[in-house]
Amino acid sequence: AFAKRLHVVGEDELWQKGISACAVCDGALPLFRNGRLFVVGGGDTAMEEALFLTKYAKEVFIVHRRDKFRASGFMAQKVISHPKIQILWNSSVVQAIGSSRLQSVVIHNHLTDEKYTESANGLFYAIGHQPNSSIFSSFIDTDVDGYIIVKPGTSQTSLSGIFAAGDVCDKIYRQAITAAGFGCMAAHDVDNYLQHL
Repeated sequence: AFAKRLHVVGEDELWQKGISACAVCDGALPLFRNGRLFVVGGGDTAMEEALFLTKYAKEVFIVHRRDKFRASGFMAQKVISHPKIQILWNSSVVQAIGSSRLQSVVIHNHLTDEKYTESANGLFYAIGHQPNSSIFSSFIDTDVDGYIIVKPGTSQTSLSGIFAAGDVCDKIYRQAITAAGFGCMAAHDVDNYLQHL
C-alpha cells in the first residue's frame, strides 16, 4: 500500500525531508525533536500519530478540514485535552516550504479564506493508504477500500492457489515487520497448497 498524499506545492521536493506519512516510523528522528510538527487528518490514525509525536515535539498541530473529527470519541478527547496539541479546524495545508528540508507550511482556513504561514519542522500525513491491489480486483475479492480479503488465519484469497501478504491485505498494522510475518504465513500456505495438488 502507498500512503495517500496531499499533492501540495513543495511536497515532492521535501518528501522525506520533513514530510512523512508515518509518525511512528519517523517521528523520533533528530530532525523532528523539540520541533513544531503538523499532522494532517481527522481519524483515529491521525489522533494516534499526534499523540505519539508529543513524546518528541515541542508542539503538535492537527490540521483538519472539518469542524469535528471522524476519530472515536475516546481518541478525539485524548487529543483535544492534551496540552501539547493544538487543532486547526476547517483548515488544510496548501504548501510546504523549505530548501533542503521543511521549514514552514502554508495553512488555508476554509471559513475565513485566510492563508498564513507557520514554521514547521515536520509534516505528517495521516489521511489513509491505498493498497496496490487494483490489478487483482477483477478476479480476487477486495473490500470497499481495495484491500484483498483473505480467509481468517490464512493468506488464502477468494481464488484457490492465490495468496496475499503484507500491506495489500493489512489495513491495520502496515509495518515492515508485520508484512514479513504475513510473508512467512503465505510461504507456508503456498507450500501446503502445493503439497496437496
